[in-house]
Amino acid sequence: MAGAVGIGKLELPQMIKFLFIALIISLGSCVTKEETSTDIYVMVLGVAQDGGYPQAGCAKKCCEKYWKGKQKGNSPVCLGIVDKTNGKIWLIEATPDFTKQWQNIRTRSGMMDKKAPDGIFLTHAHMGHYAGLINLGREAMGTNQVPVYVMPRFRKFLERNGPWDQLISLRNIHSVGLKEDSAIWLTDKIKITPFLVPHRDEYSETVGYRIEIPGRKFLFIPDIDKWERWNRSIIDEVKEVDIAFLDATFFANGELNRDMSEIPHPFISESLEKFKGLKENEKRNIHFIHFNHTNPVLWNQDRRKYIADSHFSIAEEGMCY
Repeated sequence: MAGAVGIGKLELPQMIKFLFIALIISLGSCVTKEETSTDIYVMVLGVAQDGGYPQAGCAKKCCEKYWKGKQKGNSPVCLGIVDKTNGKIWLIEATPDFTKQWQNIRTRSGMMDKKAPDGIFLTHAHMGHYAGLINLGREAMGTNQVPVYVMPRFRKFLERNGPWDQLISLRNIHSVGLKEDSAIWLTDKIKITPFLVPHRDEYSETVGYRIEIPGRKFLFIPDIDKWERWNRSIIDEVKEVDIAFLDATFFANGELNRDMSEIPHPFISESLEKFKGLKENEKRNIHFIHFNHTNPVLWNQDRRKYIADSHFSIAEEGMCY
């Protein structure tokens, strides 16, 4: 079978490891990056850009691979924070694939009885990052006062514009204001802190998040303009955490048939150069995420191998940390 692991070629220790992971996945629990179980972890629920992969109306080579059944799809970027001890699940982003992602994290965490997230943190008001909120309304889940954490401009946007204001007036959600660099303690062991980043801010600010759970610190920056436009050192920020999920929307300039300076995300090619001075283990802690459908990282094994050979990592849906 194409893409299958050749078990017959595996040494015995490798075979045992492979079968162990396969068994855990089949039982619906979460395999962490270290292949151990834990009660508190971060789960990757999506890795693609706002429109997902494939993207609507795309007939290019990239999406053709999916239409022909040669490539799996990918949901827009989203993280989940799971605390099994307290029976809590929080989401970072509410994407157009909310239905699938919420089912996925409930299943994998073993908390199928949960009716709604215990809170949703949003980065900014672009389609792929907040449109999934509509699923909380009376036409679908009809949730009750789900906390939605947003920065001041974003909060006003939700409160003053339909259909989002209806979610608030019908008490499906309630907006919770965030403050730059001010931490929110979700429990006595889980902390999340927003920080501003430069991006197209038509309707809201744009933030990234620093997430802290026992034994692990994470950086989550799915959308940002070029690293040089930020008033902080991305090198220093990466060194302060264990895992950094970083914007990798495009692989290189020329990927789109348009002036790409109009959408100034850091190219992967630029990031590889930017971080080349890091130690090998620090490079591996960088997990690229938020891939546009045109980004060959989604569907080209040679590009994926190039990143791995350069000692960097690629975020994968379903992976837990």
